[in-house]
Amino acid sequence: MPVIGLIKEGKVPSDNRVALTPKQCSYLVTQFPDWDIIVESSLNRCFKDREYEREGIKIVQDISSADILLGIKEVPKEQLIPNKKYLFFSHTKKAQVYNQALFHALMDKNITLIDYECLEHEDGQRLIGFGFFAGIVGAHNGIMAYGNRTKEFKLSRVKEVKDYMELIHTYFGLKLPNIKIAITGSGRVAHGILEIMNLMDVQQVEPDEYINRKYAYPVYVHLKGADLYIHKTKDSYDRADFHAHPENYNCLFNNYINHTHILMNGIYWEPGIAPLFSMDDLKEDEFALTTIADITDDAHGSVPCNLGDSTAEDPIYGVNISTCEKTAPYMHNGIDIMAVGNLPNELPRDASRYFGEQLIKYVIPDLIAGGNNIIEGATMLDKGKLSAKFSYLADYSKH
Repeated sequence: MPVIGLIKEGKVPSDNRVALTPKQCSYLVTQFPDWDIIVESSLNRCFKDREYEREGIKIVQDISSADILLGIKEVPKEQLIPNKKYLFFSHTKKAQVYNQALFHALMDKNITLIDYECLEHEDGQRLIGFGFFAGIVGAHNGIMAYGNRTKEFKLSRVKEVKDYMELIHTYFGLKLPNIKIAITGSGRVAHGILEIMNLMDVQQVEPDEYINRKYAYPVYVHLKGADLYIHKTKDSYDRADFHAHPENYNCLFNNYINHTHILMNGIYWEPGIAPLFSMDDLKEDEFALTTIADITDDAHGSVPCNLGDSTAEDPIYGVNISTCEKTAPYMHNGIDIMAVGNLPNELPRDASRYFGEQLIKYVIPDLIAGGNNIIEGATMLDKGKLSAKFSYLADYSKH
């Protein structure tokens, strides 16, 4: 009988999310009786071993009998089992140098790697991910940071609540000042941010109104690709052309920067895409931004004053607007940055449930049946060999 295995997370600092919850495992065993699911014992997982056992799922110390192994974060090289099929976020598709040794280890051990990040619809839209809850937690942290800076209101940390429903209850009675918030992006991250804006009773306004009007209540503007980028010669925006040739586009965020108190950044970025602003812009007298929640979290990327990751324990740091150096947060001559790389981990049970639902809907049935074009397109390595779609990583894959 073929076996799916849920591995314990080995990356440090540890992540307590899971690919499948206990009830989702039970559902899959019922729907696919010819397959079995086992779970590697873990002390850090947000769902305890006993919760899986209550659903009839076997807990094991040795996961090597599984044919397909599901994780979340990068698997440490020493924990990789040769000749297996793995699904996890490898963070290698952009040839990230810090994971090159992991990629080589996967090749050396003849492993088939299916990367969640590469599971896409035909138009390039991601199938699954934790982006929605990254947006939820990131937006909360951004508003929390602004409150800490101004002392106008107080929000507690997300990790202090049990789950998302309890988080919602903390917003009852919250009254935000008449601030302006810019939200960038159109994917799952942006949807999570918008959810928090609605729960906090922040009103949406159109881009021209955002720039030209003053309000007696908090408002936000939602800026997507066409609002943010324009072709250097054609004065237009084409999504496919933009992603193929981002160097041909200028960024329009300067139109909004002097009117914005809080930036919630959820837009996709890669090298070649113009940043939202420059470090020199920080020094302008009219620069209004005091708080940035860089939820997509690309150091020195779309937000150039993202100087690197903060941590879940200490999520906010400052950047001195004169020297552009990292400081303590909430300083008079500084701007506050939230740049946490594993935001969904603050609501791990909700985020895991959401992720598992997508995995069951879009991936696992076809994975069990032998695959499809989408799964093939996300297979970075096939038995240790670089797949054709990822041939651009040929130099990266060389030892």
